[in-house]
Amino acid sequence: MDASETVRHLQETWAATLRGERSPIAPRPVIGQSWQRVKRFGVDPEQGTDSVLLQTDELEHRRTSTALADVMPILSGGLGSVADASLQIMVVTDPEGRVLWREGNAGVLRRADTICLEEGAAWSEDTTGTNAIGTALSAGAAVQVHSAEHFVRTLHDWTCAAAPVHDPRDGRLLGIIDVSGPDSTFHPATLALVDSVSRLAESELRSRHLTAIERLRAVAAPLLCRLGGKAMVVDTNGWLAAVTGMPPVDRVPLPNSFGAGRVWLPPLGMCVAEPMPGGWLLRVTETDTSGSASRVVLDLGEPRRPCATVAGAAGSWSQDLTPRHAELLYVLAVHRQGRSAAQLAVDLFGDPTRTVTVRAELSRVRRRFTGLLDHRPYRFREEVEVEVLLPDDPLDLLPHSTAPAVLGARAGGAPWQGQGLS
Repeated sequence: MDASETVRHLQETWAATLRGERSPIAPRPVIGQSWQRVKRFGVDPEQGTDSVLLQTDELEHRRTSTALADVMPILSGGLGSVADASLQIMVVTDPEGRVLWREGNAGVLRRADTICLEEGAAWSEDTTGTNAIGTALSAGAAVQVHSAEHFVRTLHDWTCAAAPVHDPRDGRLLGIIDVSGPDSTFHPATLALVDSVSRLAESELRSRHLTAIERLRAVAAPLLCRLGGKAMVVDTNGWLAAVTGMPPVDRVPLPNSFGAGRVWLPPLGMCVAEPMPGGWLLRVTETDTSGSASRVVLDLGEPRRPCATVAGAAGSWSQDLTPRHAELLYVLAVHRQGRSAAQLAVDLFGDPTRTVTVRAELSRVRRRFTGLLDHRPYRFREEVEVEVLLPDDPLDLLPHSTAPAVLGARAGGAPWQGQGLS
């Protein structure tokens, strides 16, 4: 099938979908799911792609406060020059889909201005419909969108490929890198290139993090030698630099709002936190945390930022969740009677043999949320009250997830907000 025939088939599929008819050639699953989302958002396929641009000071603030700024030389060297040579442009966005940087072929940059693909513009699905940037944000994975796979007709003569970049320190989404150009520049290898450059950027961030940990360790080691009792020094994301008087751990999960003073950390108990250059000194004053947590609120209402709040006699503690940990805790909240490793492997992967992966992830979750989970079977402890806050629409539940248990819940197989899931 040549390029023109491919575009014709995509146009026919797009038109049939808008008419509510069944097309002889169905859209790819990632595109079909995106079309369903943007229709629920109320996106008009005949609308433009204009958006209100960020003010200059806000744009500069977002640029300087993201770790992506540290890897822009890698992105420019790996994608910017290639995009320029192939009559395309490279675009870098923040986690909201706002364009922070762009570079590439001068002619294509001018053409991009006509569709508002410019610095400060919004390219999330709810603003601009199906496009590589917005769909990669929603799907949580690299995606290529070509011609009439775009929901908005204005973009049918464009092709784009995008991939997410995550912060290796805590798994947070930093943003999206994208290569876009006229539909005549489409090449299936572009997606692999963009994805590999995103992984290269993550690798560079990981290397920078390890270097920072070594610097913090050099300061922390002599300090801890002078202290008695149990103490550790961690970086601002909770990664261990040095420890004394207690077994080492890879990471102490810090709450979303963390400051100096007395604080309850589920893995450690009551601690006194003192700021250090590049991290925190944590002095443990109470280590018995058994039974300290009495309530967990699993907030899945924000599709891109699942969060868990743990409360007990010592206070409350909140932390963002990785996508996998959000899936696991959701399944365990639904099945309060517990699940075996094989059952969870089916819930998450559709494959009962993936028990090693499940056990490894659950080990991380149990270390992070000490005292909340039992095993054999895996479950929330009976005395812990669990509340799940869910999105208004089932289809917005963990939209990045392909876990069978989550897919079933989106189809209406689980109770929803206001129906007493607890």
